[in-house]
Amino acid sequence: MHNLQYRKIWHRSKILLISGLILVSSLTLISCSQENQNNADSSTSDRANASAVRLGIKTKVLHMGYQQAGDLVRVTHILEKRLSPLGIKVEWYQFAQGPQLMEAMNVGKIDIGAVGETPPIFAQAAGSNIVYIVGSRQTPESGRGSAIVVPADSPIKQLKDIKGQKVVFQKASASHYLILRALEEVGLKYSDIQVASIPTVESSSAFLSGKIPVWVTGDPYLAIAEKAGKVRVLRNAQGIGTPGGYYVGGKQFAIDNPGLLRLVIEEIDKIYRWADTHRPETAKLIVPYQKLPLDIEETVLNRRTHALRGISPALIQEQQRVADYFYHNGLLPKPINVQAATLTAAEYAAITPKDIMDKPEK
Repeated sequence: MHNLQYRKIWHRSKILLISGLILVSSLTLISCSQENQNNADSSTSDRANASAVRLGIKTKVLHMGYQQAGDLVRVTHILEKRLSPLGIKVEWYQFAQGPQLMEAMNVGKIDIGAVGETPPIFAQAAGSNIVYIVGSRQTPESGRGSAIVVPADSPIKQLKDIKGQKVVFQKASASHYLILRALEEVGLKYSDIQVASIPTVESSSAFLSGKIPVWVTGDPYLAIAEKAGKVRVLRNAQGIGTPGGYYVGGKQFAIDNPGLLRLVIEEIDKIYRWADTHRPETAKLIVPYQKLPLDIEETVLNRRTHALRGISPALIQEQQRVADYFYHNGLLPKPINVQAATLTAAEYAAITPKDIMDKPEK
């Protein structure tokens, strides 16, 4: 009897011992597997970090600013696809217009953003430490997406008739330059109009309801008003004499991350080239984000120039001319030196693809 009980106890002990050994082995295997996975992840991360350092990239996050009108670069996720393997995250921030974007850059909220020719001039005058990264190429067709307009039934028939009228636009935006140049063309001064500075996204509904006598605006709001039959164009920005818009960045960020800027410019250039030859497909890509009718988005794209222009001495001279124009009209507190908001020739050569820099003007 005792022998039988002893054998049962010994049998159970062997089962427990074997089970324990199996459990220990399993845990060991799991631990090794997790360790191997962690080592693999660490190795991948190390390689990404090494690649970023080799390319001249110090940041782990790229903060991109875009305007209310939308951004093809954002909706196609091209930067995320290019930068993710390097361990760099892209974060996007939306702004009503260029001046608001520049204010955010001044306080370090964003690193890079696209604006017209005017916002960086006012930002530099206010002390922002910015730098021009790459420009936009202008063609004889450029400027059709921005205009000075009145309601369709307005008694104002020509541009010179806006004297004494309330004119609504966002100060320090590209619209500011447009109205200033247009007034000069018809012999009027800035003091001849009543200026109300309101972002276009906020003034659009007021204009459509007939509450604004003269409006300086741009696409897609211009295209929306045109489709509604609520607008008559007095002067668009075609031939207004602008050097065009820019991608602008924080100066120290640009100096610290030349390799990143090179990748960003390359990807933007690729998607812009594609968009120029695939406008219907581009419109369909943007519509879900813009929430606009397809025909309006197509109008917007057909009036937009998709091409980059490297920063060069000639372009900086053009931008200086715009800055001087604002100062001579009493709209800047002091003259500014646009050259102070640029990189060196060697630094631009490092970040700018050769075909953008060397491409001749049309």
